[in-house]
Amino acid sequence: MASTALEIVAFVVSISGWVLVSSTLPTDYWKVSTIDGTVITTATYFANLWKICVTDSTGVANCKEFPSMLALDGYIQACRGLMIAAVSLGFFGSIFALFGMKCTKVGGSDQAKAKIACLAGIVFILSGLCSMTGCSLYANKITTEFFDPLYMEQKYELGAALFIGWAGASLCIIGGVIFCFSISDNNKTPRMGYTYNGPTSVMSSRTKYQGGEGDFKTAGPSKQFDKNAYV
Repeated sequence: MASTALEIVAFVVSISGWVLVSSTLPTDYWKVSTIDGTVITTATYFANLWKICVTDSTGVANCKEFPSMLALDGYIQACRGLMIAAVSLGFFGSIFALFGMKCTKVGGSDQAKAKIACLAGIVFILSGLCSMTGCSLYANKITTEFFDPLYMEQKYELGAALFIGWAGASLCIIGGVIFCFSISDNNKTPRMGYTYNGPTSVMSSRTKYQGGEGDFKTAGPSKQFDKNAYV
């Protein structure tokens, strides 16, 4: 019962993390920069893995998609690949989890379901690591440019999408670890032992025989078969 509850908790945590990781891909605010005027903010620059945008003081946003994938910086290409891999692994991990959980009726025997659930935990951990690496690589590029005094172009700060990606990656890793520990909990579950006492009829007959054996020895010769009875 405890292992089933652990699997349900792991599934909810892992799916929540996978949803958060998936939501970071279309999010615009991976990095943000603002240009302040004397009274109001005159312009806001923000970008993600697919485009860069600018919003003026009137609220009108103009976006420009990256023209060519091959002309992109290496860190953007790496982040794209890592985030897509994280989303794909999370999808397959959720399917494996559905087949491996004890509360479902698919997946085969308990031993086979335990192996599938452990595989789901490993896949979720890999998904979280991919997302964590992608977000950290992007954030490292932003902080390096921001604190570089020789970098004269537009400087950015960390956007909300990075924090969402880190949170989702952490949930995926935690859920995968819980899945693996739920399998170890299954192996430690004690089995009920039964002792074989033999057939009841034989034991009862032996008991009766041993109980009546003393009476048979102590009793004297039967009067029915006394030799004087025939005289």
